[in-house]
Formats: sequence, structure tokens, C-alpha cells
Amino acid sequence: MQDAYQLASDDRVLQKTPYYFDVSVWEFFWPLVTGARLVIASPGGHQDPSYLAHLVIEQKITRIHFVPSMLEVFLEIDEAAKCHSLKQVICSGEALSPALQQKYFSRLSAPLYNLYGPTEAAIEVTAWRCREVESDAIPIGRPIANMQCYLLDAQQQPVPVGVPGELYLGGVGLARDYLNRPELTAETFIPNPFSDVPGQRLYKTGDLCRYRPDGNIIFLRRLDTQVKLRGMRIELGEIESLLRKCTGVAGCVAVLRED
Repeated sequence: MQDAYQLASDDRVLQKTPYYFDVSVWEFFWPLVTGARLVIASPGGHQDPSYLAHLVIEQKITRIHFVPSMLEVFLEIDEAAKCHSLKQVICSGEALSPALQQKYFSRLSAPLYNLYGPTEAAIEVTAWRCREVESDAIPIGRPIANMQCYLLDAQQQPVPVGVPGELYLGGVGLARDYLNRPELTAETFIPNPFSDVPGQRLYKTGDLCRYRPDGNIIFLRRLDTQVKLRGMRIELGEIESLLRKCTGVAGCVAVLRED
């Protein structure tokens, strides 16, 4: 991130993500390893858009992260437009919609970045600088340094530009395994067939994506029933499995409602 975004000693990064979410790692350590200032929000402050806006203004925050659903709420308040100190706003954790991007640029002028990456690949893997003119699906961009992205079909062969394929990730950011879950590790971390280096692996994300003609990647949807709610992974299949064990339940379907 430092190579790409050049955090300086006069920057102020707001640490607001709970420590049990992966984004908190770079919020904590990026400013500390570069000599920038780390400003820590009060516990629970990440849920209060008015508090966050006042903190940004008071502490002259220059870099901040939002999941898109929280950015939507943040932009609703009048104080958001007064956060003139911001130099960079980063979104990740959920899909960023064109409507939200348009709303952002109507309120703030700081560059907006759409990042993508699962915990299994050390937080962020791809990056895209948003543009005001973008009206189609917002790309998740291209892989960052030392990471690779592959879009593969059901036979794990590369797909052409524009054709949907599952996103596989490789590179130095991959996790070693799932703790005490060897079966899941074997299922999702596979040998890298495109590398000549022994021991190289790919992570099977379960995300369906496609390439744009310019080589940037568009996220389309999940291939399973996993959903994201306020940046948190929820396995609908696990909920359904437990509900079916309840007395009197013959069948069920768990869905994420947006109303």
C-alpha cells in the first residue's frame, strides 16, 4: 500500500475498524511503519457517522476506510461535505455501486478507491481508483504488487475477456491454512498450475468475475450462498442447515433482504 499510496509524515490515518476485522491491520500498522499519525476512534465510534465526521474535521484526518454500506450512511449527514482534510477514501468489504460512487463525488472531492481482497489473501489484493464518469459496474481493478489474479472456468482454465470465471488468487499474501480445518484448506488452497515454483498455491475465492477489455476486473456475484452484511461474511447455507434441525421445520430458505 505504501508503494501505491505514499503515506507521508503529515498524514493522519483514522483507525476505526474493530481489531477482529482484517482491515484494522493496515489501519494500525500502515501509519506506524511510515511515520504518519495514527488517530484511534472511540470504541463503537465506527457505527456513528456524526462522530466520525466530527473526528475527521477535528483531527484533520487525511486517510479513512469505509465499507460501502457505512459510506452510504456517512454521506447522508451534512458534516460529511465539510471533511476537507481527506486526501484518500478507501472502500472495501462489499460491492461498491455506481449510485454510491456518484453520491460520493457529489459530496467529497478526495480520491475514492475501490479495493478487493479476502482475509485469506492478507486483506487487499486488487485496487481501482474510481472515476466520476463511471456509470457501469465499478471495477475492483488489478492485482497489487506481489499478488496474482486468475479468472478460471470449471476446468480451471483461463477464460477470455468478458467471459465470467471464478477468481483465484496467488502470491505472497496467501494465508498458510485454516487453523485446525485441513479439509477446508485442501478444498480452497490448491497447487498453482501456472507457476514453476514448487509449493506455490492459489486461493479459490468463490467470487464470479470478468475482465474488462482494459484488463481490469469486475466483480459479478458469489458462486455460493455467502453474502456480505455491513462487511461481515454470512453463510446462508449454515443458517438453513441449523433451521432444518428445528422441530417442525420441513424446509427453509435464508435470504438477505435489502429494504
